[in-house]
Amino acid sequence: MRVLITGAGGQLGLDVVAACVAAGDDVHAFDSAGLDIGSRSDVHGAITMLRPDAVINCAAWTAVDACEADPERALAVNGTAVRWLAEAAHRAGAHLVQVSTDYVFDGGLDRPYHEHDDTNPQSVYGRSKLAGEREALALGPSATVVRTSWVCGRNGNNMVKTVMRLAQQHPQLSFVADQVGHPTFTQDLAPVLRRLALDRLSGVVHATNQRACSWYQFAGEVVAAMGKDPSMVQPIATADLHPPRPARARPTACSTTRCCALPATRRCATSASPCAKPSPPCSPSRAPVLLSRGSGRCASVVGIWA
Repeated sequence: MRVLITGAGGQLGLDVVAACVAAGDDVHAFDSAGLDIGSRSDVHGAITMLRPDAVINCAAWTAVDACEADPERALAVNGTAVRWLAEAAHRAGAHLVQVSTDYVFDGGLDRPYHEHDDTNPQSVYGRSKLAGEREALALGPSATVVRTSWVCGRNGNNMVKTVMRLAQQHPQLSFVADQVGHPTFTQDLAPVLRRLALDRLSGVVHATNQRACSWYQFAGEVVAAMGKDPSMVQPIATADLHPPRPARARPTACSTTRCCALPATRRCATSASPCAKPSPPCSPSRAPVLLSRGSGRCASVVGIWA
């Protein structure tokens, strides 16, 4: 398969490139300097020249709170740019895989979200990513939208690395216990994106690692994997955050009715993990979850990043 990957220098993009190379694909990888996805002419030029079988778009502006201050940029990168990719892929006969987010939901359900549930984003970031979903699917069945959540990987900045840094600097940490989601690891997600491109599955898919947990529980798992006492992590409510962060007030958890559950066998917490059995403070009505069918275990990769 000849595949063009955008956002190839980012946290997810690097692992998508690695997964495609490992599978023997003819890979054409572009970071933001190599291809400006906001330029229609550049996008059309690259895809027309390379004639890929698939385009996997890992490029996005994912700074949720920063998007609130610059909605035009958020829409341009996360929404309009996807239109150019969809147009060019459609003309070249390529299948587009567009990565999206649980932030397209409002967190109002008392159960995990499925692909067919109504969207209702509550933040600029969520609205811009929903715009990207619609652009990807506008030209017909030659596109897959993949919603995921709480993405972490060896590369780039993410919550695992943040917790590890803070745990080295402070004797006690506080994380919210009323936001629930599915930590999803790029080394698991990347081959799923490739498979969806290869199979040319159309429509919307939810893909996450297994079992929901709160940020408080997740932070405790990270700290424990560092060999520290998880009791150093204390639970707080979203309302107690200072300063308030409305853009992050309702992350979501999602369930899939389709075929792309991510295995968690390589990076799996023990059965005693606080992620494995969410405690009462984790309220799905406050923060819904994108769930995937699979092993039912919570993944943890802290050890390999230390």
